Amino acid sequence: MSALLKRGLEHEGYAVDLAGDGGEALWAAREFAFDAIVLDAMIPEPDGFEVCRTLRSEGRWTPVLLLTARDAVDDRVLGLDAGADDYLTKPFSFAELFARLRALTRRDLGARPAVLVVGDLVLDPATREVRRGDADISLSAKQFAILEQFMRRPGEVLSRTDLLEHVWDFAYEGTSNLVDVYVRTLRERIDRPFGVDSIETVRGAGYRLRDEPLPATAPAGDS
Repeated sequence: MSALLKRGLEHEGYAVDLAGDGGEALWAAREFAFDAIVLDAMIPEPDGFEVCRTLRSEGRWTPVLLLTARDAVDDRVLGLDAGADDYLTKPFSFAELFARLRALTRRDLGARPAVLVVGDLVLDPATREVRRGDADISLSAKQFAILEQFMRRPGEVLSRTDLLEHVWDFAYEGTSNLVDVYVRTLRERIDRPFGVDSIETVRGAGYRLRDEPLPATAPAGDS
């Protein structure tokens, strides 16, 4: 697989170095300034999840595309929680791999992901920390992913389909009711304890994160 990927990437004009296991991958990532890392989750120990987690803990922000044969939602969440920027589930097409890599390498190379701030709500994609004012907020992986989508597009209406495609994936076959459940639990974490309403329900359209939260007692049209 690695040799096949190397040939395909070189055919597209990339210069490619191979690492046979997690130890080699860590050494190479520490020694060289790569534009991107394509990391198989199931390489010999330390596995891809641990390699990515270690690099992020050391402050190395080279974009990581995680490859995995696992297709369970929890495993994809595990990869994103470890600090991967994107993932592909095997089998995949080279066209999709190339498209994902082009997207990842458009950002500033080696740059730490920007901290997101909307009103007094702060989300740090690098450390996976969330605060409202001075209070830390603990979120599950899915709650964090949904809030990150809202905070990247404050004031915009995000449909349930938007959230399903970004937080689950394009192949998710469940119902959009799952989004409603997670948004409700997210409100319980980021709004209710602080007496505010920041996630607005836009009937027939989806949800919107307000630029500034309203007091919870104010009529806001939420449900």
